Amino acid sequence: MAGSTFQALPGFRDFTPRECAVRNYLFENWRQVARRCGFVEYETPILEDTNLYLKKSGGELSSQLFRFKDQGGRDVTLRPEVTASLARLAAAEQRQYPKPLKWFEIGQCFRYEKPQKGRGREFHQFNVDILGEAGPGADAELIALAVETMISFGFVQGDFVVRISDRNAWVDFASGKGVNEEQMSDFLGLVDKLEREKPEVLEEKLAIYGMKLEEVREFVKNPANASDVFEGILADLTARGYEDYVELDLSIVRGLAYYTGVVFEVFDSSKSMRSIAGGGRYDTLISTLSDGGVDMPATGFAMGDYVIRNLIEETTHAAMQMEVWLQRNAAGCEAYMIVPDEEKRGDTLALVTELRSAGIAVDLPLSKMKMNKQFQAAEKSGARFAVIVGDEFPQLTIKILASRTEESCEESELVEWMLDRLMEADGPFLA
Repeated sequence: MAGSTFQALPGFRDFTPRECAVRNYLFENWRQVARRCGFVEYETPILEDTNLYLKKSGGELSSQLFRFKDQGGRDVTLRPEVTASLARLAAAEQRQYPKPLKWFEIGQCFRYEKPQKGRGREFHQFNVDILGEAGPGADAELIALAVETMISFGFVQGDFVVRISDRNAWVDFASGKGVNEEQMSDFLGLVDKLEREKPEVLEEKLAIYGMKLEEVREFVKNPANASDVFEGILADLTARGYEDYVELDLSIVRGLAYYTGVVFEVFDSSKSMRSIAGGGRYDTLISTLSDGGVDMPATGFAMGDYVIRNLIEETTHAAMQMEVWLQRNAAGCEAYMIVPDEEKRGDTLALVTELRSAGIAVDLPLSKMKMNKQFQAAEKSGARFAVIVGDEFPQLTIKILASRTEESCEESELVEWMLDRLMEADGPFLA
């Protein structure tokens, strides 16, 4: 805003009506896919005890916390991810629910990292988890849900791929090379950077463990290193018809230390951006956070709003689908009342109340305005219809703005007329 003294902080966003509409499109798709796959929604606080993240975060996450002391002297953190909060909640409440728990949350998260394409300091995440099921069927269910989520956004086969790996295979490999338990997290962090770090840097760091970059890359390339768990997941996804959306990629290990088994990430096929979504097994996290009080296997994944939106906007067919949704759902109203004569304002207001009571979104000029200005306002509002309350009242003229045609109806029939048109699936009314 010109002349404004204050601006949003770096990495944080304002959501204009247009931005809110795009966010709602993401949220609606996430919710629809999760619910049709049998998941139920939960919610956890944005602010948590810092120790929740320090106890089992690992990797670089602990250095990215928005951490401070509150007025009560507590060490608190704006959540950087949702899994730890879910584990805390599940440990406390799991007895109240049948297993497995199939839960999802759409929540805001915060990380102090460099803002860049596909990454900000505050973001929304779609988190989907299955708790209380140790078999590969749970992992396959989540991967299938990830595929269905991408399809729901208008992506097709060839636009994206789910790359599946298994940290246990790496642990076995590293243990055989003499890497001890204390070194394992740092070693897996190196593997996680195989595609991002300079080869000479990797070579130098791997030498600490007595390894060469070439032997690590050979391990990645050999499909024989895949575990039986991967084969079970692949068989499950093949039965669903999703085998062409996935591939084995042992270079994926995920950065957080709490992962214990199968992990996966969703990438756009051109690899122009970082991963769209990622997750995996974390069978020991709930036990760790509950000090052994609850031992429950778990697996889950998260998808952030930044990257998925960028990919939608850069993929023509997905962008067109989103734009159609925005045209149909982001308008300020469905009908705009035109008041040629202020003497008819009372009749107009009565109609507005009647339409709104029927669930129809309606707007009108709040003060006297020239007719051409009213029609301009109707166009700008995104309304499908302009309802003219003129001299022939109680007969009304209704302009269908998309097709530039008009119809008429009696005032007593307006609600029924409007509902009928709004329920039509095709034609100029939904253009």
